[in-house]
Amino acid sequence: MRTPSASLLLASAFLAINVIATGCSVKATFKQTTDTTSNVTGTTSGHAWWNEDGLLHPEHKAIAFVTVNQTNLHYDMAKGEGEYLTSLGTLLGVPAQDRVAYGAAVQARYAKTQETTQDSPAAWLTLLQDTAQPFRYMAAITPQ
Repeated sequence: MRTPSASLLLASAFLAINVIATGCSVKATFKQTTDTTSNVTGTTSGHAWWNEDGLLHPEHKAIAFVTVNQTNLHYDMAKGEGEYLTSLGTLLGVPAQDRVAYGAAVQARYAKTQETTQDSPAAWLTLLQDTAQPFRYMAAITPQ
């Protein structure tokens, strides 16, 4: 019967022979493991959505807002007004003077499409962006 120290010595010797025979070093293996982990988490964790300061890139703010506030936004869309709809209108570039009209337009579109629009944030954002487009256009051509 082997003692634990003899088994440990045998396992250590086997590991040393394996490392030498394969030309592999613990440092290189560790670096490869951490690089792979960084690559996986960097591409799957939404890293592309954030800048180096930890803030959302402007092009991702609207979809993040719709995703996080979807339930409250549905209530506001059905009413045609509310803080979530107002905030999203701001993110989408709807001028302050047109937000009441934008809310009414959203409410009308919501009533027509709530049953047929996919219940995904991206589908609702597309609908809301399409509804906001005429208001942004009018603000761009209207002299101040």
